[in-house]
Amino acid sequence: MPASKNQVEIQVECCRAPACCDMRGLLSFLILHILSKKKMYGLEIAKEIAKRKADKPNPGTLYPTLRSLERKGLVEGLKEGNVKTYKLTPAGREGLEKAKEFFIQAYGDIVLESM
Repeated sequence: MPASKNQVEIQVECCRAPACCDMRGLLSFLILHILSKKKMYGLEIAKEIAKRKADKPNPGTLYPTLRSLERKGLVEGLKEGNVKTYKLTPAGREGLEKAKEFFIQAYGDIVLESM
């Protein structure tokens, strides 16, 4: 079916997910996206994810993912008093842009079909 004036047609091509983001649960991508808006501490990140998914990730899922993103240099953890806040690094911002491109290629047609 051809795209109407208000729709964009997306060509789906096989591509690999970028190294920054684990595509199994999309959690890494979602964390990078959330941190692109502002720095946050772990519980804030969990609450923001809950707003989007109606389910807050448990600490046993969230914190290992944050540590992994730190090890990859995509997120920086900063100790502020008793709280550790996380912010996106320049490499994290670049990884997020690559991940967005991947998601559009891989899943954009699904979103468009739902509109």
